Amino acid sequence: QVQLVESGGGLVQAGDSLRLSCAASGRTFSSYGMGWFRQAPGKEREFVVAITRGGGNTYYSDSVKGRFTISRDNAKNTVYLQLNSLRPEDTAVYVCAAGISGTFYSPRNWLYWGQGTQVTVSS
Repeated sequence: QVQLVESGGGLVQAGDSLRLSCAASGRTFSSYGMGWFRQAPGKEREFVVAITRGGGNTYYSDSVKGRFTISRDNAKNTVYLQLNSLRPEDTAVYVCAAGISGTFYSPRNWLYWGQGTQVTVSS
Protein backbone atom coordinates (compact mmCIF):
# COMPACT_ATOMS: atom_id res chain seq x y z
CA GLN A 1 0.00 0.00 0.00
CA VAL A 2 1.24 3.46 -0.90
CA GLN A 3 -0.20 6.73 0.32
CA LEU A 4 0.39 9.85 -1.73
CA VAL A 5 0.09 13.46 -0.57
CA GLU A 6 0.38 16.33 -3.01
CA SER A 7 1.28 19.92 -2.22
CA GLY A 8 2.37 23.10 -3.95
CA GLY A 9 -0.72 24.13 -5.84
CA GLY A 10 -2.07 27.66 -5.85
CA LEU A 11 -3.41 30.62 -7.76
CA VAL A 12 -1.00 32.16 -10.24
CA GLN A 13 -1.06 34.36 -13.31
CA ALA A 14 -0.45 33.20 -16.86
CA GLY A 15 3.26 32.80 -17.49
CA ASP A 16 4.09 32.07 -13.87
CA SER A 17 5.59 28.89 -12.44
CA LEU A 18 4.72 26.42 -9.71
CA ARG A 19 6.40 23.38 -8.25
CA LEU A 20 4.21 20.53 -7.12
CA SER A 21 5.37 17.80 -4.79
CA CYS A 22 4.00 14.35 -4.14
CA ALA A 23 5.24 12.65 -0.99
CA ALA A 24 4.80 8.90 -0.78
CA SER A 25 4.66 6.67 2.26
CA GLY A 26 6.30 3.28 2.44
CA ARG A 27 9.72 1.88 1.80
CA THR A 28 9.02 0.68 -1.73
CA PHE A 29 8.75 4.07 -3.43
CA SER A 30 11.69 3.37 -5.71
CA SER A 31 9.94 0.30 -7.11
CA TYR A 32 7.04 2.32 -8.51
CA GLY A 33 6.66 4.28 -11.68
CA MET A 34 5.10 7.63 -10.82
CA GLY A 35 2.85 9.96 -12.72
CA TRP A 36 0.77 13.10 -12.68
CA PHE A 37 -2.71 13.53 -14.02
CA ARG A 38 -4.99 16.53 -13.96
CA GLN A 39 -8.71 17.00 -13.96
CA ALA A 40 -10.55 20.18 -14.82
CA PRO A 41 -14.20 20.70 -13.85
CA GLY A 42 -16.51 18.74 -16.10
CA LYS A 43 -13.65 16.97 -17.85
CA GLU A 44 -12.11 13.54 -17.65
CA ARG A 45 -8.86 12.88 -15.85
CA GLU A 46 -6.04 13.68 -18.25
CA PHE A 47 -2.54 12.21 -18.35
CA VAL A 48 0.20 14.81 -17.85
CA VAL A 49 3.50 13.03 -17.32
CA ALA A 50 5.10 9.84 -16.02
CA ILE A 51 8.54 8.85 -14.79
CA THR A 52 10.06 5.41 -14.48
CA ARG A 53 11.22 3.87 -11.23
CA GLY A 54 14.81 5.03 -11.49
CA GLY A 55 13.94 8.33 -13.13
CA GLY A 56 15.75 7.50 -16.33
CA ASN A 57 12.76 7.85 -18.61
CA THR A 58 9.97 10.38 -18.72
CA TYR A 59 6.85 10.65 -20.83
CA TYR A 60 4.95 13.88 -21.38
CA SER A 61 1.65 14.73 -22.91
CA ASP A 62 1.93 17.00 -25.92
CA SER A 63 0.05 19.75 -24.12
CA VAL A 64 2.76 20.19 -21.47
CA LYS A 65 5.92 19.07 -23.25
CA GLY A 66 8.58 21.74 -23.01
CA ARG A 67 6.83 23.55 -20.15
CA PHE A 68 6.52 20.95 -17.39
CA THR A 69 9.30 18.82 -15.91
CA ILE A 70 8.93 15.76 -13.72
CA SER A 71 11.65 14.53 -11.40
CA ARG A 72 11.92 12.24 -8.42
CA ASP A 73 14.06 11.85 -5.34
CA ASN A 74 13.90 8.25 -4.22
CA ALA A 75 15.81 9.04 -1.03
CA LYS A 76 13.01 11.41 -0.04
CA ASN A 77 10.14 9.32 -1.42
CA THR A 78 9.03 12.34 -3.39
CA VAL A 79 8.19 13.15 -6.98
CA TYR A 80 8.12 16.72 -8.24
CA LEU A 81 6.40 18.49 -11.08
CA GLN A 82 7.80 21.83 -12.18
CA LEU A 83 5.19 23.82 -14.06
CA ASN A 84 6.53 26.70 -16.15
CA SER A 85 4.86 29.10 -18.57
CA LEU A 86 1.48 28.30 -17.09
CA ARG A 87 -1.63 28.95 -19.13
CA PRO A 88 -5.26 29.34 -18.10
CA GLU A 89 -6.01 25.99 -19.74
CA ASP A 90 -3.63 24.35 -17.25
CA THR A 91 -6.15 25.09 -14.50
CA ALA A 92 -7.10 21.79 -12.87
CA VAL A 93 -6.67 19.58 -9.86
CA TYR A 94 -3.30 17.87 -10.25
CA VAL A 95 -3.22 14.34 -8.91
CA CYS A 96 -0.22 12.13 -8.25
CA ALA A 97 -0.33 8.44 -9.14
CA ALA A 98 1.89 5.45 -8.40
CA GLY A 99 2.22 1.87 -9.57
CA ILE A 100 1.68 1.55 -13.29
CA SER A 101 0.61 -1.66 -14.97
CA GLY A 102 0.14 -1.09 -18.66
CA THR A 103 0.18 2.11 -20.64
CA PHE A 104 0.88 5.34 -18.81
CA TYR A 105 -1.93 7.28 -20.41
CA SER A 106 -4.89 5.45 -18.96
CA PRO A 107 -5.89 6.28 -15.37
CA ARG A 108 -7.23 2.73 -15.06
CA ASN A 109 -3.68 1.36 -15.17
CA TRP A 110 -2.48 3.13 -12.04
CA LEU A 111 -2.80 1.53 -8.62
CA TYR A 112 -2.52 4.38 -6.12
CA TRP A 113 -3.79 7.95 -6.14
CA GLY A 114 -3.39 11.04 -4.06
CA GLN A 115 -6.14 13.53 -3.28
CA GLY A 116 -4.82 16.21 -5.55
CA THR A 117 -3.76 19.84 -5.36
CA GLN A 118 -5.54 22.70 -7.11
CA VAL A 119 -3.71 24.78 -9.70
CA THR A 120 -5.53 27.86 -10.94
CA VAL A 121 -4.05 30.05 -13.63
CA SER A 122 -5.62 33.44 -14.28
CA SER A 123 -5.30 35.27 -17.58
